[in-house]
Amino acid sequence: MKPDYLWDGSGEPDPEVERLERLLGTLRSRRPAPEFPALEEPRARSIQARWLAVAASVLVVAGAGWVMRAGHAAGGWKVARVAGAPRIGSERIGESGRLQIGEWLETDATARARVAVGEIGELDVGPNTRMRLVKSRASEHRMAMLHGEIHALIWAPPRRFYVDTPSAVAIDLGCSYKLKVNDRGEGLLAVDNGWVAFEKDGRESFIPTGAACRTRPVVGPGTPYFETASAALQAALERFDFAAGGRAALEIVLAQARKEDAFTLWHLLSRAGPPDRAAVYERLAEFSPPPKGVTREGILAGDRQMLDLWWNALGLENANWWRIWERPYRD
Repeated sequence: MKPDYLWDGSGEPDPEVERLERLLGTLRSRRPAPEFPALEEPRARSIQARWLAVAASVLVVAGAGWVMRAGHAAGGWKVARVAGAPRIGSERIGESGRLQIGEWLETDATARARVAVGEIGELDVGPNTRMRLVKSRASEHRMAMLHGEIHALIWAPPRRFYVDTPSAVAIDLGCSYKLKVNDRGEGLLAVDNGWVAFEKDGRESFIPTGAACRTRPVVGPGTPYFETASAALQAALERFDFAAGGRAALEIVLAQARKEDAFTLWHLLSRAGPPDRAAVYERLAEFSPPPKGVTREGILAGDRQMLDLWWNALGLENANWWRIWERPYRD
């Protein structure tokens, strides 16, 4: 290799240098480089600085590769027995074990387990639960839960932990929550702290602290509600979402709604049919007048930007912070 390639890009590059350039190129800032006054320095110092920069780059890449190899070697999630005899596949785990990608963790009626989700959180796994590890890497930890109950505590940034269920995907937005799924694939998610998104085929529910949301196969997530809402509102919501309750169920929800139930009404704006959306609009406007830039006509037409503006104006604590993390992190 001609040394001139390191100084001015001329000559034939060494394949290893090309590989390092490709790796380090992914870390390049997208912002334009700032302009500084040109400084003249002795060539000897310039050459030394360039060699130090190249050496540092090699060490960074080598160190990153070592970390990735070490993480891969450890593999999977650590599982600790809490009660009974949890199994990974057909094997009892004893006091502890390790769940690898593609493997199933199962508990019977007397078993419980605690699972370390990499270094971002932990799961308490209840009895009669069957779950599989799908993915485990820095940008995404994902499990599939066929049935059972878990309590998740996640301290990572939003959208790092996913739980696939038969009827929806629970997406952690930095929180603590409980998730139950029965043998029919019907689920109930309740948030202790923070926020969780529940999604299926473009249908989304955003669930804050103290709220819950049901989900059903085919339909997906229902309309979220605060657990302090009246029993009549909760029952009417379930009929509206999953039992073709229609206008009769919706009228009960509107009549039972309190000011704090505005976030439930906001979700209904995109779920009620055009004939009923006007009634939802009027009731929500009583609790939270539409902000500047939001019109009745736009909401009735399903304008996404206006819906987002109104969501941000609802006054929920940290209601719109999850938008910052809406795009999944990329390696």
